[in-house]
Amino acid sequence: MDIIKTTLIPRIVALWLVVLLSITALAISFEEIKQLAIKGNADAQLALGALYYDGSGVKKDYDKAFEWVSKAANQGLAEAQFNLGIMYTMGYSVEQDDGKAYEWYLKAANQGHAEAQYNLGVMYDKGQGIGQDYGKAYQWYIKAANQGLAEAQSNLGILYYAGRGIEQDYAKAYEWFLRAAEQDLARAKSNLGYMYASHKDYTNAFKWYQQAANQGYADAQLALGALYYDGTGVKKDYDKAFEWVSKAADQKLAGAQYILGSLYEHGHGVDKNHRLAKEWFAKACDNGFRLGCASY
Repeated sequence: MDIIKTTLIPRIVALWLVVLLSITALAISFEEIKQLAIKGNADAQLALGALYYDGSGVKKDYDKAFEWVSKAANQGLAEAQFNLGIMYTMGYSVEQDDGKAYEWYLKAANQGHAEAQYNLGVMYDKGQGIGQDYGKAYQWYIKAANQGLAEAQSNLGILYYAGRGIEQDYAKAYEWFLRAAEQDLARAKSNLGYMYASHKDYTNAFKWYQQAANQGYADAQLALGALYYDGTGVKKDYDKAFEWVSKAADQKLAGAQYILGSLYEHGHGVDKNHRLAKEWFAKACDNGFRLGCASY
């Protein structure tokens, strides 16, 4: 089971909400913000971009959102630089451009912006818009992780676990996964489950997988289903195995779709149904799971 789970943080909407709540608390009108922005106040420019993006107190206009966030970013406001990077990453109001995203993340990261540091780590980790370099991925992840960013802590654990860009160290991998899990990050909890399962400590594996599965993490839902199916770390229960595998399959996890097809085929936790078995095998096949292609 692959534990590599890296992703950019597309949190621009969350930023808008924070900015808008701050504006509401201060009872500042749209026109007052606009006048401050026109006068060159970077915080107001970012706030104005947020208002245009959200359509709060003004007609929604993504182009104007980009314009005002850009103005704030060009004044050196780290939060604006980070969000401009997000806009380039996601193609919000501008053509998607990983190179431009990298430039803006770097500006924000050099000011100590944790999420920007994390995103640079991901870009180096995946070779997204820049040459793949695990050593540099490590350098950026550790900066963000030391600021307490759970996503960075989890990905740092992955680098230690796999020995990418740093000497392999399972103890440090566990330490960083645990730090992220203590912040309620589902994928870190799933990775702890994986580590315990690898050492045949299925009781602790079950504990961590269950927590992550209850948060909707598909890989953990599939793993939890497997534990119930085999009766490892928990009493064997085909019904619960079917329940958890179904949840993962509904999230389009290809391996779960294939296993769900097998459960229908053999009548484990559900009545036998060859038609539904073939349907799930086909879905798994369409998602690139080759065994599914040979089963329908």
